Amino acid sequence: MYKVIGKPMTRTFRVLWALEELGVPYALDPASPQSDAVRAYNPSGKVPVLLEDGEIITDSVAIITYLADKHGGLTAPTGSLARAKQDAITNMVIDEMDALLWTAARHSFALPEEHRVPEIKPSLRWEFGRSVARIEGRMTGDFVAGDSFTIADILLTHCLNWARGAKFDVNSERLVSYGKRMRARPAFQRTASLAK
Repeated sequence: MYKVIGKPMTRTFRVLWALEELGVPYALDPASPQSDAVRAYNPSGKVPVLLEDGEIITDSVAIITYLADKHGGLTAPTGSLARAKQDAITNMVIDEMDALLWTAARHSFALPEEHRVPEIKPSLRWEFGRSVARIEGRMTGDFVAGDSFTIADILLTHCLNWARGAKFDVNSERLVSYGKRMRARPAFQRTASLAK
């Protein structure tokens, strides 16, 4: 059984959602970032952490990619053109949405106050809007990487939710509708109940 370490309201949500979609059992330790419980496995103090048979895996994207590959779900087959397209979308979401949202969060609360530059946020919001348009332009099916639900959908939906909380506008009816459909998935709902 897997052990997941991290509060569900963080990027740990991505890992929990993937496990719920895959129907794989796990145990959750809802430890806070930077806590001793997290630092015991990840010296950076960042969550999530996945433990399997004494092995430690960190970084939400690495973890969900590993789980998808291992359990044969939520991903296109390795070495396929569909996988290359899925990986391209995955990287685009991380580079062009997640990174902007995390930079805004750092300048809101994560960095020491003397290192915060709140004036950067309008620039990040502008860039995020451009990213929303680019992601929307790449969507060709019901899901972000085609006709099947993949880890790219987990990442994009997580970023869309994060954007709402951070007051970053998602000026795309298609992506707003997409986000509602993804949040209606039973596995998402089960995961969301853990974050309450």
